[in-house]
Amino acid sequence: MKRTLGLIGRKLGMTSLFADDGTKVSVTLIQAGPCPVIQKKQADKDGYNALQVGFDHMPGHKLNKPQKGHQGKQDRGYFRILREFALDSVEGYEPGQEITAEIFEPGERIRLTGTSKGKGFAGVMKRWNFAGLPNSHGHEKVHRSTGAIGQCAYPGKVFKGKKMPGQMGNKKVTYTNAEIVAVRPRDNVIIVKGQVPGPTNGIVVLRKNI
Repeated sequence: MKRTLGLIGRKLGMTSLFADDGTKVSVTLIQAGPCPVIQKKQADKDGYNALQVGFDHMPGHKLNKPQKGHQGKQDRGYFRILREFALDSVEGYEPGQEITAEIFEPGERIRLTGTSKGKGFAGVMKRWNFAGLPNSHGHEKVHRSTGAIGQCAYPGKVFKGKKMPGQMGNKKVTYTNAEIVAVRPRDNVIIVKGQVPGPTNGIVVLRKNI
């Protein structure tokens, strides 16, 4: 499988743009990078090829000593978030090199990974779109309940993975084939068509599509 480079970004929010034919398009703005290379890993030394990049500057005194020593080697400052991108080859990249939004182009399809909004504890109708039970004919106080969840004497258990009430959201979500509408390198902003997982100011990882 081909491994591709990416960027760490922050979701700025949603707005609308007008296409050339006058169509209104909903878009999401993402502040993508710049992300300096903190560490370069090579197959002959580390067993695989990868680049570790940083995002979101922070004061050095808020880091512990191991992290401060690790990030301070490149003299590019200290970062709140580090991510590693496995690559087929790391030739042409060096520690301290800055990766910017210019690696993406308008019209390109990318993958977006973020953490969805947490909704707390939710029932099956909200969490899994169940229809619910009837509102009449002997049904009392069970209108939004799950209904039967098990089997008869055999196998006599509830199967693992059964859709049940529980924590909704706050999970890793990946959108594939998201279209880039525009790239603004001067502002380090990438404009993506449609929605992006996570709340405003949430962290988003952008990677080239495979």
